[in-house]
Amino acid sequence: MTSDTPGPAPELSGRIRGGPGELLHDEVLAPQFGFESRHLLRHYVAIEKTLAAEYVRMELITAEEAHRIAALLDSVGPDTLSAQPGANMSDIAFALERHVEAGLPRPVVHWHADRSRNDLQACAQVMYGRDQLARFAAALLELGSAVHRLAEETCDLPMPGYTHFQAAQIITPGFHLAALSEHLLHTHARLLNAYDGIDASPLGAGAMAGQELPWDRDRMARLLGFSRPQPHALTAVASRRWSAELTAELSLLGTALSRFTTDLLTWGGSEYGFIDLPDELSGISSAMPQKKNYPVLERIRGRTAHLTAFHFDVLLGQRNTPFCNLVEVSKEAGTHLLNAFDSAHGTVRLLTEVLRRLTFRADRMRQVCEREFLGGFSLANALCLTEGVPWRTAQVVAGKYVVLAATAGAAPAPGEPALLAEAAAGHGISLTDPARLLVEAFDVDRGLERMVSAGSARPEAVRAVLRTQQEAYERLAADWELRAAAIRAGAEEGDRALYGATGTATATATDTETEEEEGDGTRTRVRHAH
Repeated sequence: MTSDTPGPAPELSGRIRGGPGELLHDEVLAPQFGFESRHLLRHYVAIEKTLAAEYVRMELITAEEAHRIAALLDSVGPDTLSAQPGANMSDIAFALERHVEAGLPRPVVHWHADRSRNDLQACAQVMYGRDQLARFAAALLELGSAVHRLAEETCDLPMPGYTHFQAAQIITPGFHLAALSEHLLHTHARLLNAYDGIDASPLGAGAMAGQELPWDRDRMARLLGFSRPQPHALTAVASRRWSAELTAELSLLGTALSRFTTDLLTWGGSEYGFIDLPDELSGISSAMPQKKNYPVLERIRGRTAHLTAFHFDVLLGQRNTPFCNLVEVSKEAGTHLLNAFDSAHGTVRLLTEVLRRLTFRADRMRQVCEREFLGGFSLANALCLTEGVPWRTAQVVAGKYVVLAATAGAAPAPGEPALLAEAAAGHGISLTDPARLLVEAFDVDRGLERMVSAGSARPEAVRAVLRTQQEAYERLAADWELRAAAIRAGAEEGDRALYGATGTATATATDTETEEEEGDGTRTRVRHAH
């Protein structure tokens, strides 16, 4: 294999005499062509149809010519085109152009006048990124639903909460899961903002400085489902900031999911035993038959690291590059964008299934709550508020009591009133009812009920948060549907412009549907006309 073997003259430019060499084709162009055929082709087709509609509006081609072009574009599927160095320079845009030209009964002279691949490629890529983001958002909504359901089911089960890896206060799984749900809602808000930020069409920017024909960029943006055109031509073709922003959000989400998964791993350990997973989500030890492992949680946490790596890959691919249209930025820097979304999607799907199947062991969690002196803070509060002990002194007395009781082997409840009186007496304090103080401070259920502030672990407070979150999830689902509807409406308007009132290619083509598989295993139905 050599890098200097030219193919036959592609007749696409008078500047280059031949097609790309074999090495360049095999190493770079053919893999890129294959990727774009599988994942970006339908966006290229939509863009070309939109441009054809604009040629009609500008009276550069006839409606009949646009109709024929659109029908030929609709006939293209992932297996229709091939990378041919000598015929299309192994470039998807040129291959699409050649396919249409070959099917026309006569040349359409003005088709592709005043055109550049730069804004075409930038537009297809951002449409692809937009689709990936919307697809991932749907999976994230499913995770949010699973988290929310489990939180509602467990907001009355006492469990120990931890600070600095030490048992600290009584909470519930529902309280903890509501925090995860809050993180997911925050991520959704940021993803929606990211979507709206990239929802600007590059089409009409040309190579870098705009175009010479009076393209209606607002209309083209609308037909492609964008909310607006990208206002600056250079930004439209040079910036891939959106790919860095999307992978940044995935990276931040991965960090949060890693932390919550660490809690699940901890709770699933044999010394805690707070959670259980069904056998089909569990693993075994090949040597120790007593063990039931949860490697799925390790997989989830391990995968979150990839999301940060993919983000860094995008950043480094753009760093130290000039601000112009550049293959290094437009293609190399985005090489792993699909991998980032597939990894995030798979991670979220795994965690969703875990939370759908996970059960909490109320007995084990209560045992720890009853064993640990989790009411120490409440005891200090009671000494201060009901016995008039200065706050810092109350803290010291409560701490000394815990030491005395633990040394004596006394359980937190009902406790040892004499030891509390002894700890207080050491500071010249006489308590009126030490037994009542201990019962109220260390009773497990009261430990939840006494938390009366909004957003606390008190079950009613958790339910209030969950109700607000449910409303937020419903708004998010509606927001994403609005954006999907804009894309559908644009496509329908474009088809009407090309095919007339029916908005379909039935006069010259027959529709079929195929399924295209994404990297995470999900399948998307795509319409083709033949």
